[in-house]
Amino acid sequence: MAPPRNRRPGFSRRAQYGLFIGYVIAIAGALVGAVLLALATFDPPAFSALRSGAAEVTAPISWGVGSIWRGITGIPSAIGSFFGVHGENARLKEQIAGERQQLIRARAIAYENIRLKKLLAVREPGTETVTTARVVSSSAGSTRRFALLYAGLIQGVHAGMPVRAADGLVGRVLEAGPDTARILLLTDPESVIPVRRTRDGAPGFATGRGDGVLDVKPIALGNAAFGPGDVLVTSGTGGLFPPNLPVGQVTSRTRDGALARPYASPDALDYAIVLSAFMTPPPAPPADSRP
Repeated sequence: MAPPRNRRPGFSRRAQYGLFIGYVIAIAGALVGAVLLALATFDPPAFSALRSGAAEVTAPISWGVGSIWRGITGIPSAIGSFFGVHGENARLKEQIAGERQQLIRARAIAYENIRLKKLLAVREPGTETVTTARVVSSSAGSTRRFALLYAGLIQGVHAGMPVRAADGLVGRVLEAGPDTARILLLTDPESVIPVRRTRDGAPGFATGRGDGVLDVKPIALGNAAFGPGDVLVTSGTGGLFPPNLPVGQVTSRTRDGALARPYASPDALDYAIVLSAFMTPPPAPPADSRP
């Protein structure tokens, strides 16, 4: 008796089961993606809560994987630093000697500034450190720039709080869960930071471009254009970010502004500091009790 034509000799049952399981996983993934897309479209608060719950579960895994990856990627730089330590030491000594005079002048100006504020009885809101936590991950595969902080509502972190690192401003808290918080980095296209130039106080706005660079534009066209080497700090306008936090340094001019490189690089960020809002928002007006 001749074998049937549709028989495929050599095609094992294990391969058939593998193909079937692959189809099942692909279909299940498509269904889950469709459900999440519908939830994000029609019920954003529920989707935000679901995303915060997923972040709580995946944060320890991201922490461990990120630590291993940073250790592996840091091996070449550690080897290079070992061989170049003598030249780097000499360069740093020369840099310290050149900046010592600038530090003395800066301290004198800061002291004079404090004295004048006391004479004028200037009242300024304070800024407190809420918590210091590890940054377990950051987005690198899309134009949106977010980071996951291993601290949340339990540690006193709330949406809208500014986040900084030792080098400068990182961004602000976008949403907070029980033990994790999602940070909108200053390099995200939706991030707009009021800034000023340190040498003359020229105001402007620094907007993220999604590629690790900031797009800086002056507030008024009549202001002096930003140029390479200009240092930018937060201006305190808006009441969210405290003034004088380092933001970045201008690298080149554009047709209507400039490009700047932020001081705090999210890719090399291990820990971040969450600050209280510079000025707390005013309380909501009381509800009208009239019938």
